[in-house]
Amino acid sequence: MKILVINGPNLNMLGIREPQIYGSQTYEDLCEFIKNHCDSIGVSVDFFQSNHEGAIVDKIQEAYGKIDGIVINPGAYTHTSVALLDAVKSVGIPTVEVHISDPDTREEFRKISYIRLACVKTIKGLGFKGYTDAVDFLVKGEYK
Repeated sequence: MKILVINGPNLNMLGIREPQIYGSQTYEDLCEFIKNHCDSIGVSVDFFQSNHEGAIVDKIQEAYGKIDGIVINPGAYTHTSVALLDAVKSVGIPTVEVHISDPDTREEFRKISYIRLACVKTIKGLGFKGYTDAVDFLVKGEYK
């Protein structure tokens, strides 16, 4: 199985950006954590991070026919991007939305998720573990 992990804007700033919300571990730490988990269960994983909406749309489209599942933390694009919603809908790849924090406990505008409409599951507020839970969910095929 091949999984693509996509992280949106500002996730490259993990460890620096609001550590009281996102923790002190870095983006590199996150990728290593996910890779170690995927290696332990025999899953191939690729990573992509961008602060640019169009680049994320392009990456989702490129995954068509090549990737079995997507784990995505769209960052702030969660609350604004119909383009990401449409990209996930267009490729039909099972996608899990993940958030390190729980957006529902934060500012009111963060409670809106456009991409959620195209996702098979949302995992929020579990820190880095949310990503590995998303991978496990996709591997088990519980969404079918």
